[in-house]
Amino acid sequence: MICTIQSKNKTQLIDITSNIQDIVRSSGIGQGLCMLYVPHTTAAVTINESADPSVKDDILMIIDTIIPWKAGYRHLEGNSSAHIKSTLIGPSELIAVENDQLVLGTWQGIFFCEFDGPRNRKVHVHLIKEKFQV
Repeated sequence: MICTIQSKNKTQLIDITSNIQDIVRSSGIGQGLCMLYVPHTTAAVTINESADPSVKDDILMIIDTIIPWKAGYRHLEGNSSAHIKSTLIGPSELIAVENDQLVLGTWQGIFFCEFDGPRNRKVHVHLIKEKFQV
């Protein structure tokens, strides 16, 4: 399954928790794993606090400070910063599923990380049903 995303800014953390939860719930997987994969070299996926929106802003502020847009990069497209950021955050997450629900902490949410937007993006959602229950 694919979750489509439209980013609006050059850098952005987009909460996709409800989108992914809807896919999991409608699948009827019951117990298992949800693997998320971002097939883009300038985007990523992560899990972090979703209760306070300022956390997203703080994360982006520090990432942009550590990896600035202009720093004498040699990549001709001018988006080396986005490639580095996506490498550090990573293209995938693996989340347990119980009773058709993502197993996330009270304050956790799933975020698509845009580092070279705005763009149309995809997150691949793969569900692995648990065959044996212990």
